Amino acid sequence: MRPDVLSHRALNRATLERQLLLRHSSISVRDAVTHLLGMQAQEPLDPYIGLWSRLEDFDPESLVHLLVEREVVRIVVMRGTIHLVTADDCLVLRPLVQPVLDRELTNHSQYKDAIAATDLGPVLAFLRPLLAERPHSGRELRAVITERFPGLDAAAMAYACRNLLAFVQVPPRGIWGRTAQVRSTTAESFLDRPLAANPSIDTVVLRYFGTFGPATAGDVSRWSGLTGMREVVDRLQPRLRRFADERGRELFDLPDAPRPDDDVPAPPRFFPEYDNVFLGYADRSRFNRDGTHAARSANQTPARGAVTYDGFWCGVWRLDDDRRADRTILTVDHVGRLTKKATSSVAAEGRRLLRLVAPHSNTREVRFSPAMQP
Repeated sequence: MRPDVLSHRALNRATLERQLLLRHSSISVRDAVTHLLGMQAQEPLDPYIGLWSRLEDFDPESLVHLLVEREVVRIVVMRGTIHLVTADDCLVLRPLVQPVLDRELTNHSQYKDAIAATDLGPVLAFLRPLLAERPHSGRELRAVITERFPGLDAAAMAYACRNLLAFVQVPPRGIWGRTAQVRSTTAESFLDRPLAANPSIDTVVLRYFGTFGPATAGDVSRWSGLTGMREVVDRLQPRLRRFADERGRELFDLPDAPRPDDDVPAPPRFFPEYDNVFLGYADRSRFNRDGTHAARSANQTPARGAVTYDGFWCGVWRLDDDRRADRTILTVDHVGRLTKKATSSVAAEGRRLLRLVAPHSNTREVRFSPAMQP
């Protein structure tokens, strides 16, 4: 039986619906982080903007509370990058992505030789209780390694520990309105619970399709950083529904997942520098209006993140503070021509963003500038 074909706009709208981007959701912050299967967080404040874009009346203090109460944590998981995840998901996802972190140890250009030449057992055995006693900064960690193991490459050993000991970055790192150096401890000690002994990759992949679908097996691999996802998807096919996109690519989805009509309106959205709505796919063409090229990266310097209009990528945004004039300017560097309606709509959303990121600025202004074309 031939799969149903999803139009480019229908695929776009299905993605936006799963990502809580067609309308502001009334669910709680914790439920949103759970639903999104974590949020990219190597830029510590990115999850705040990501949640602001998705949730109704989002208050940054609601996420601060969850971090302080250890209901959500910042930890290396998918793709070997820092994510904000719930405590429950931390204990499941961290052991599942261990192969990604193992691969990093063998591929790191600077540290791989020192790591391969070292019996890491004594190093890990020494540092695990030390980190459980109190969080350490990177500098502190390298110092104690140098003192206890003077013949070893302390930086390489610290990196190995980061990949093998399930480091959690503790508050005040990641607290809205504050800056703080990275200090880490182990997830088990921070949450007072062990990592899952036998986590189910099947359950996580099904959740992926619920949040990112319809998608390909390659998309699952790109999101997770794990290999072998084709075999997992094949095993799950009796629980999935097959589709095809306009280019004939095979897509998978949960049978009863929402797939809105392609004419459903999509409001403008501002995204943080890194957001899994873009990073969670091998092929990001669902966010480009013509559907033929991967969406441009949202992390162009000095841009702060991507902007979408009608569900499709239209440019990037950046902030400039004129402290002397007590003015904050948000500039949208857009590609192509924006209609008056689009400009007005994006500007209104930009002013709303300014109230979040520059609440104390006396003057807040949104400007538009054509982006440089490649």
